[in-house]
Amino acid sequence: MPHHRILSLGGGLIFLCLVVSLLLCSCEERIKPSVLTDLKTKDLPSHESWNTTITFSDSGRIQAVLKVGHLEKYEDAQRTHLDGGLHVDFFDENGHHTSVLTAIKGTVDDRTHDLEATGNVVVVSDSGSTLQTEQLFWRNSIRRVQSDQFVKITSPREEIQGQGLDSDQSLKNYRIYRVTGQTRLKE
Repeated sequence: MPHHRILSLGGGLIFLCLVVSLLLCSCEERIKPSVLTDLKTKDLPSHESWNTTITFSDSGRIQAVLKVGHLEKYEDAQRTHLDGGLHVDFFDENGHHTSVLTAIKGTVDDRTHDLEATGNVVVVSDSGSTLQTEQLFWRNSIRRVQSDQFVKITSPREEIQGQGLDSDQSLKNYRIYRVTGQTRLKE
């Protein structure tokens, strides 16, 4: 008799495990993961980072140091998109700091290291001049800033507004095209 009791206990335990397994499997909700079929890999960044610092240099000399809240690098397009606010410190050929650029977002051409800054762009030079515009290009190879947008420059001597600008990155030698605002000499 004791032998039957062990067998029926083991059989009951197996039956109970089988019932529990079936209940668990039948309660499982099978959800297929959503797949975006129209998304192409070229539309996705190859690298992405937050709170990043990038140093631009040539022959060991620092030209600029960029700090950005968020960046997305696209290898195929050879472009890096910047957002979350950007801050760029510029340096002359001797390594001396010349100016600071801030903007909401921008794009770096990874081949030339040129920068396009957009959205509330402000450049403050160490010489005391301030440039304000909505879009500005920094040409890395010639260390110049350019814009075809409305610009305003305030310096210790003058305040000028106009459409378009070409300047060295220290804002010491600049040219404003189509001047629209008053020029004032400050004494």
